[in-house]
Amino acid sequence: MYYCYILKSLKDESFYIGSTKDLKERLVKHNKKAVRYSSTKAPFKLVWYSAFLNKEKAVSFEMYLKSSSGFAFRNKRLI
Repeated sequence: MYYCYILKSLKDESFYIGSTKDLKERLVKHNKKAVRYSSTKAPFKLVWYSAFLNKEKAVSFEMYLKSSSGFAFRNKRLI
């Protein structure tokens, strides 16, 4: 399984969208500041995730959520 997820920063309430094969380990890495892009915004809480059968679908949905229409969908339906 692969996952697409949304994290919320407890520091500044911003959101981080990503995808991974190991959701628990990825959240640990974000909170230990081991992920370069999000390291200045830690700690995080997981606010949403969805499982996908393959990596391509998870990454595709991640890219959609990062688009302008996906941004609106995220705010209206997911968080």
